[in-house]
Amino acid sequence: MLRYSLYDEDQVREPDLFESYGSENSTAAENQQERLIKIGWITGYVDGEGCFSINLIRQPHRHNRRGYKTGFQVAHEFAVTQGASSVDSLHLLMKFFGVGNVYINRRYDNHKEHVYRYCVRARNELVNTIIPFFEQYPLRTSKQGNFLKFAECVRLIATGVHLTNSGLIQIVEIAETMNHKKPRSEIIRILRDYTPDADLYR
Repeated sequence: MLRYSLYDEDQVREPDLFESYGSENSTAAENQQERLIKIGWITGYVDGEGCFSINLIRQPHRHNRRGYKTGFQVAHEFAVTQGASSVDSLHLLMKFFGVGNVYINRRYDNHKEHVYRYCVRARNELVNTIIPFFEQYPLRTSKQGNFLKFAECVRLIATGVHLTNSGLIQIVEIAETMNHKKPRSEIIRILRDYTPDADLYR
């Protein structure tokens, strides 16, 4: 699927469409068969349009802060992307899970419509809502493998291992096998002190 790195984070809110996945009223309000149909739609939709990603952002001047001791910031995201004509489907996801937000990536080039993203980035929301859901209701395509690696990385990060060079290397080695990413040997060499920082930018 296409990924976009620049987007205008204007939050987009819509009226209630699904009861929240985490709400106490969900199972009481819905017929079990209807709920299973929704779950099947969600897993199929995410199989086709979703992405689980782990990214590292170089922060060389913030090493004195707890979250950046290695010189890198670790970012984790579950995202589903759609064009403006299908944005309602993203609101369905947001209302079902009860976490995350829908953002707009305004396009002013030759594209016919703006792009929207349903994103969940908060660690507690990933650990407590998104990851348990997809563990209970697995994806059917090769994306399941990416999800399992994503879940492993997020749970490692939740323990704080990413604050050490050896722990971050462990996460990087998992993340570089996800989503057909290119090898991150440059980052691993920096973390192991084999390569000067400047080599990262060559």
